[in-house]
Amino acid sequence: MSNLAKIIATASITAVAATAQAGEKWDMPMAYSGSNFHSVTGAEFAKCVTTGTGGDIEIVTHPSGSLFPGAQIKRAIQTGQVPIGERLLSGHQNENALFGLDSVPFLATSFDDAEKLWQVARPSLDKLLAGQNLTLLYSVPWPPQGLYFRDEVKSVADMEGIKFRSYNNATSRLAELTGMLPVTIEAAEISQAFATGVADAMVSSGSTGYDRKVWESLNYFYEVDAWLPRNYVMVNSDAWASVSDANKNVIQGCAGLAEYAGNWRSKEYTGFTLQGLRDGGMTVERANPTMTEELKRIGEVMTAEWLEAAGPDGQAIVDAFKAMQ
Repeated sequence: MSNLAKIIATASITAVAATAQAGEKWDMPMAYSGSNFHSVTGAEFAKCVTTGTGGDIEIVTHPSGSLFPGAQIKRAIQTGQVPIGERLLSGHQNENALFGLDSVPFLATSFDDAEKLWQVARPSLDKLLAGQNLTLLYSVPWPPQGLYFRDEVKSVADMEGIKFRSYNNATSRLAELTGMLPVTIEAAEISQAFATGVADAMVSSGSTGYDRKVWESLNYFYEVDAWLPRNYVMVNSDAWASVSDANKNVIQGCAGLAEYAGNWRSKEYTGFTLQGLRDGGMTVERANPTMTEELKRIGEVMTAEWLEAAGPDGQAIVDAFKAMQ
């Protein structure tokens, strides 16, 4: 039996076994648009849980930062303002360097490598989040990150002074090392920021650019495969403790399905969205050898800085990941 079949079977069996309880409504804030593949996957997860628990737990998703802005979602889950939510944990790297593991430049640059890194890092992330009253349910990677610019760029020198959208420590540091000016902008604000000139560049996936129709303001996308950041769906640990064992099994089964589906969508979406950028009128191409080499040297600096900040735990994860190569 395949892993997917096992997950489906588990979810089905436990759904039948779920005990009747008073129904609960779980609001689930999400930072990205409802059409984004992460939000679509989250909506399917919510439906799976609602159906699988027989309505004991009804999860209602709130995309586009409509319930809480992206930067506030993690805190809202921790403090019990909402029982569940999705967040890009690298946005909280200032709390602990391990949250930025998936954004170490040129460490894991493919879906296969991102999956290996996730497998070796999850135990450490589970432990870290548990200390913050959070229980990790599932995680899905974004497509590989590339560089968006309003104007053509051929080298790092051409980036000097450009206003650059940042969303975590890694993107802010990348801006600093390339001479760009970091401006913190949440996903829901991207289109307006570029349209009004608040920012003129960003590092992100083709998915984000496609969802936000950035071709209306930007003209170039350079494929550099810098990293594959991840979104994480977490539940408040107190809320999780109150869930019956049967319903926990349902939720975990639905989480497994969501992770599988999300990974598949991310891979499929990569080519589709890059073509969408082209269709919108953008130039989409691999970064030239000069810029690629310059960025990799910057990546080496950022990797060394991250390892120093992450300490032995970070080094152990990187060593275990490299041993799998």
